[in-house]
Amino acid sequence: MEQEPNNNAINIDPESFRNLLLARHSIRRYTDRAVSPDDVKSILESALLAPSSKSVRPWQFVIVEDKDKLAAMAQCKPAGAHALKTCAFAIAVCADPTLSDMVLEDCAIAAEMMQIQAAVLGIGSCWVQVRNRDNADGESSEDTIRHILNIPPSIMVECVMTFGYSAETRRPVDPDKLKWEKVHVEEWKEL
Repeated sequence: MEQEPNNNAINIDPESFRNLLLARHSIRRYTDRAVSPDDVKSILESALLAPSSKSVRPWQFVIVEDKDKLAAMAQCKPAGAHALKTCAFAIAVCADPTLSDMVLEDCAIAAEMMQIQAAVLGIGSCWVQVRNRDNADGESSEDTIRHILNIPPSIMVECVMTFGYSAETRRPVDPDKLKWEKVHVEEWKEL
């Protein structure tokens, strides 16, 4: 039986996309090289194109390039935020939690869309978790970021995404080391 063509397929080479996914890593050290305004716009556009539950689009994004603000933001938690000190720019991913019960998922999808777009452009990225984290003084990481960026108290800060050109070399993931035992077919089965 002849297979029907998929008229909804997007013209992207599947092997190239797979290689992108294997090569993409969280980058925590960046060079001093600036990211072009067109590339920054492309990354932001990918977030605005992200799907959201019922198309509510509850997210808001705060872009930060100021080095003093980035350094202050790096103090939002004692570990895992140091990439903010060297990145070219960061984007705080925020949302109004009253607009949807799916804001966490919507923010996560938008953040991941930015990471994939950045990888396509050869730009590194890293997710810095903010929601439900504390700074070194035991204060809310969200409040720390909220204060620095003048974000209203009613707005949730899910994460801050860092972007820039990588100052570290990472090998692609070995597809033979993928944890296929975590995939269950038709029903959950203990292996």
